[in-house]
Amino acid sequence: MSRWTEADIPDQTGRTVLVTGANSGLGLRTAQVLAARGAHVIMGCRSVQRGETARQTVRGSAEVLELDLADLSSVRAAAEKVEALDVLVNNAGIMAVPNGRTVDGFERQFGTNHLGHAALTWLLLPALRQRPGARVVTVASLAHQYGYIDFEDPNFDRRPYTLRGSYGQSKLANILFARELERRSPDVTSIAAHPGLTVTELTNNMADSHKSLVLRVGGKISHLFSQSVEMGALPQLYAATSAEARGGQYYGPDGFNGFRGHPTIARMTAAARDDLAANRLWELTIKLTGIAPDLP
Repeated sequence: MSRWTEADIPDQTGRTVLVTGANSGLGLRTAQVLAARGAHVIMGCRSVQRGETARQTVRGSAEVLELDLADLSSVRAAAEKVEALDVLVNNAGIMAVPNGRTVDGFERQFGTNHLGHAALTWLLLPALRQRPGARVVTVASLAHQYGYIDFEDPNFDRRPYTLRGSYGQSKLANILFARELERRSPDVTSIAAHPGLTVTELTNNMADSHKSLVLRVGGKISHLFSQSVEMGALPQLYAATSAEARGGQYYGPDGFNGFRGHPTIARMTAAARDDLAANRLWELTIKLTGIAPDLP
């Protein structure tokens, strides 16, 4: 794994990959790289117009699939259009947005980052089972380190809403979900990854107060700790394509505190390694989404 780069990605000819949030940032870079290696890439995008604009930058086989992770009816409709799939990259996400609700009434960050992706993954299991060696890559974050899941009030119905608390909860949920999927699914490999501190368009939808702080601080330290989208996409590309990537693992940059660098096994908090919490989240997700995964 030492200093793994895009050049180490094997030929992807004949493989089909769905990347959520593929119209910009890490998702677009992932789509561009995999299509260039021969994969057919399905670009899951909330805005078809933005998706088609992004698709023009992809050299290779790609199509746009309308997908709004904050609307379970959209998730269902998108999943029904996918017949066979080698890799699902759960990349899309929102960060530090003002308090709000998804179409189905869930808190927006938890509903989009976790519930939408969990529902999509479960609905795509039949398509993934069509291809031997299929993988699901779920993109988490360093923010999982301050995450806490309130199983009694995951949607902040009663407790005070905070930008940090909500985002941290959703990113911790990503890792717990990825690990539980690996435990429960005998024929689909599930891996988590994070991009370190990568400069993307994720800040566009932040609450103004938080965006201002991030941009002020980020402007001062970005040259020291952050990295490009090209480098930030490496951990999820490694998880999606490398023969050395292992199910149940968590990959991220190998530099100081996981901020930047080449892919390596990343540190998970004790909360992210909590198998009882992972099982409890799985059952809660079934209850909230009304979707029961077809697993043994």
